[in-house]
Amino acid sequence: MGGAAGEAMRAGVVVAAVVVFLAVASGAEGALPRFAEAPEYRNGEGCPAAAAGVCDPGLVHIAMTLDAHYLRGSMAAVYSLLKHASCPESIFFHFLAAAAGGGGAEGEESELLRRAVAASFPSLRFEIYPFRAEAVAGLISASVRAALEAPLNYARNHLADLLPRCVPRAIYLDSDVLAADDVRRLWETRLPAAAVVAAPEYCHANFSRYFTPAFWSDPELGARVFAYRRRPPCYFNTGVMVIDLRRWRAGNYRQRIERWMEIQKEKRIYELGSLPPFLLVFAGEVEAVDHRWNQHGLGGDNVHGSCRPLHDGPVSLMHWSGKGKPWDRLDAGRPCPLDYTWKSYDLYVPGDGGAAASLASGPALSFALPASVFSW
Repeated sequence: MGGAAGEAMRAGVVVAAVVVFLAVASGAEGALPRFAEAPEYRNGEGCPAAAAGVCDPGLVHIAMTLDAHYLRGSMAAVYSLLKHASCPESIFFHFLAAAAGGGGAEGEESELLRRAVAASFPSLRFEIYPFRAEAVAGLISASVRAALEAPLNYARNHLADLLPRCVPRAIYLDSDVLAADDVRRLWETRLPAAAVVAAPEYCHANFSRYFTPAFWSDPELGARVFAYRRRPPCYFNTGVMVIDLRRWRAGNYRQRIERWMEIQKEKRIYELGSLPPFLLVFAGEVEAVDHRWNQHGLGGDNVHGSCRPLHDGPVSLMHWSGKGKPWDRLDAGRPCPLDYTWKSYDLYVPGDGGAAASLASGPALSFALPASVFSW
């Protein structure tokens, strides 16, 4: 068939193909947001040979949680990590998702999540691991914000149990991060024999405020807990961590964290979600990483989520920790200045589908920040 009729038919086929793609990405019932396919990124010169499997020593292992509510953030995070990686094909993503309760809605959501990730990143090396809420449900205490009480926030405690034993270490990242540098640089962080976790530390922060007066006044707790650490305890954010999984298992660190969660149930020694138990176990024992790898707090505080600027210094990874998430503020028409930087990695396709073609075609994306900020 030729002429106008042929052109119309071919156009119809193209439209149908796009509709099918979006249906795969969002699920037949539209349970998830729709996402465009990201540009393809390939290894540069000097990268390791193609990995044979998850146990290949040349891989960089990234662990993140994955759920419908934060999927838009996860997609942008993955996109940014691939875009800035010198060896993107050497990154393996380990996603922790809520496990199915007898094959119900959670199981269906997990499959939709898998299909959405695969549709936007066809060449991505990844696996999804089921995390059962009952593993931590009895240990979670009320927090300053309901979102911090979600069982999946505690899945990072179980990384060493869920990931294959052959994986020696993993970078754990929250879903509200954006990379501006090659993540392999973070992966190659040296962990001395005495360290299990490496992360940026913030020793200027008021460490005492992460625990209640009852904790500091208890003669069995308080300063005594941190008395014999390698260094004075400092705050660190658990949304960006390099974890030695073998040392974690050998030292039973999940059980150590959960013991503090049990004490919290008895004495109410902190107010803020999953962070304080990590501080109780690791503060003063963390191997410090340059602050450029966690420019955190961009989501504001945990109550109001107001706008915050970047800290002084270079930027390798931005982190919208706090209540305000960039996708929510953009959708509400009240974005913060840095939210426009996040938007350049947003693969979300609005209801009218208008953004699909431009994102899928893979334009050169640029940060809405002065070049002087990235001064590495």
